Amino acid sequence: MQSLTGLLLVVCLQYASSATHSWKAYYTGTSGLTEFPEFVALNLIDDQLMGYFDSKTNHFKSQFQWMEDNLGKEYEERQTNILLGHTETFKNNVNILRERFNQTQGVHTVQLMYGCEWDDQTGAKSAFREYGYDGEDFLSVDFKEMRYISPVQQGIPTVQKWNNDRGKIENHRNYFGTVCIEWLQKYLQYGKSSLEKTVSPQVLLLQKSSSSPVVCHATGFNPSGIKISWQKNGQDYDEDVELGELLPNADGTFQKTSTLNVKPEEWKNNKFRCVVEHQGKTKAADEKILTNEESAPIGLIAGVVAALLLLVVIGVAGYMVYQKKKGFKPVSGSDDGSNSSDHAVPQA
Repeated sequence: MQSLTGLLLVVCLQYASSATHSWKAYYTGTSGLTEFPEFVALNLIDDQLMGYFDSKTNHFKSQFQWMEDNLGKEYEERQTNILLGHTETFKNNVNILRERFNQTQGVHTVQLMYGCEWDDQTGAKSAFREYGYDGEDFLSVDFKEMRYISPVQQGIPTVQKWNNDRGKIENHRNYFGTVCIEWLQKYLQYGKSSLEKTVSPQVLLLQKSSSSPVVCHATGFNPSGIKISWQKNGQDYDEDVELGELLPNADGTFQKTSTLNVKPEEWKNNKFRCVVEHQGKTKAADEKILTNEESAPIGLIAGVVAALLLLVVIGVAGYMVYQKKKGFKPVSGSDDGSNSSDHAVPQA
């Protein structure tokens, strides 16, 4: 598992307000990971996993009952056929980019992340389509100018090739402007009762040992919007605090942590309190701390284990393998060198 360190950099789920909805796809091709599939695909609706495919099972599996009820088994079969076609393309793209970067061995990944967002109050729409290689930006679509751009020289051949195909650009325009949004709205209608279900978080304080940092763990909540903060002797306290990323649980709920790095004496001599705000309600934890020597609730253990397993899958799948960097600048091309899952994945 140590070889996955570079892949499991971060899982970043974007916060969405109650009016903003999203559909996203995360595809990853890998080489050098014999124990994992060479191709993995994830589809998400409002940051909840709605479908999964990998090149070992060769089958797309829906994650919600409402998908089968409204879309039928034909939906899974169609997704399976589409993604089977993407498998070979991603394997080829990994090999092409390894050659461009003069690499022969090691673990390498090609990621495609794309999707759309829709505000059900204002009607505003947005979209993204981005490629990454080995955890770094490789190229993306500039939707204002409707062209591909790349921040690295190795991406220029692909940029020139794809920008010369005006049919591809028009396909992007139609897909992200209409098709993706229409399917997002269908999914929201079909899964309304499930996606809008509100579940309050369970809040616990966790600690590996008496000298370890104290972790405030909120889990089992939905929707994903949550705020975790600390208080010291009744006053807001944000020093020595490390906020964790939002992670999905296997049951469609979410979990998040906030770690307080204080010495045992400081914890003992002061009154610290973890405050969790979700959907206008507040929960707090300031007393009982569970350590490795104590038994945590079975539900919590199951949720954490399931999330960690999903995190591994997500890490391999590029969900999200690299963080968006500030100051993304494309390299000039003159410097030489239905539904959403059927969107074409071209060869680099």
